[in-house]
Amino acid sequence: QVQLVESGGGLVQPGGSLRLSCTASGSIFSINAMGWYRQAPGKQRELVATITSGGRTNYADSVKGRFTISRDNAKNTVYLQMNSLKPEDTAVYYCNADASDSGSYRWGNYWGQGTQVTVSS
Repeated sequence: QVQLVESGGGLVQPGGSLRLSCTASGSIFSINAMGWYRQAPGKQRELVATITSGGRTNYADSVKGRFTISRDNAKNTVYLQMNSLKPEDTAVYYCNADASDSGSYRWGNYWGQGTQVTVSS
């Protein structure tokens, strides 16, 4: 099994910055794409950013130029640097990864438990 654990959420004022981290652990054989999604109250979960194992990135239009996704493959960790935060960025942020289990070598899609980001003055 593969587990994803996020950290770094919190309360920040508009215009501020936060850095989220997500580390994958467990019986991991390989990890392909990793990413961040978010869900605000009363809304559907939406893509924020993704990154492949080779470093190719994709961003939602709403965060382009403000958020940066990166990863450390040696540490099985993905990061989300969030700058110029706005109140509409308030949501629970979830880490996601496509990973294969070292026991079965089967690929699966995994989610973290989520971390709250609140942007408010």
